[in-house]
Amino acid sequence: MRELLPPGWPRPKGYANGIAARGRMIFTAGVVGWDEQEHFVSENLVGQFRQVLINTLAILKEGGASPEHVVRMTWYVTDRQDYVRNIAEIGAIYRELMGKCYPVMAVVQVVALVDPAARVEIETTAVVPDE
Repeated sequence: MRELLPPGWPRPKGYANGIAARGRMIFTAGVVGWDEQEHFVSENLVGQFRQVLINTLAILKEGGASPEHVVRMTWYVTDRQDYVRNIAEIGAIYRELMGKCYPVMAVVQVVALVDPAARVEIETTAVVPDE
């Protein structure tokens, strides 16, 4: 994988502008912050975010991928202000679970998610390099 950073552009913080990758692709559905029994572990964004990443990493592992293979994440949050208010804690959780993997990302505020208890849902794409 190769990060795409046009000459003269500042390096983004916490994400990449673009990534070029070749290999076996793995996609997750929109993952929410519930456990294996589909019970939400938390009512708040931060707690749900942690569980979303735990769930995402479990799915990726089933496909033979890990954080360094993640090339794209799209986050859907129900409350932008809640996200902004908790960005430091969200960033700390991200670094704890994902390490220094900074894929291309988008964060989008939505009116609601399908499960009314969900505060965040994340879709992920990973590319495991050809051997």
